[in-house]
Amino acid sequence: MQKICTICQKKSEIGGYLVKLRGKYNPTKKKRRYPNLQWTRLLNGKRVLACAKCIKAKTLV
Repeated sequence: MQKICTICQKKSEIGGYLVKLRGKYNPTKKKRRYPNLQWTRLLNGKRVLACAKCIKAKTLV
């Protein structure tokens, strides 16, 4: 199952941050972030995965 919103096509992204140790920066650490997907029903009764932002905006057509 793919982790993609069926409405806005939001998908995972990789974010990075720097770790400082003894006054120097270590190489960048990378972490994958996933959207907040929830199962919801469309008006026609079909179940889809939609992100929380789309559900709040009520764009479930």
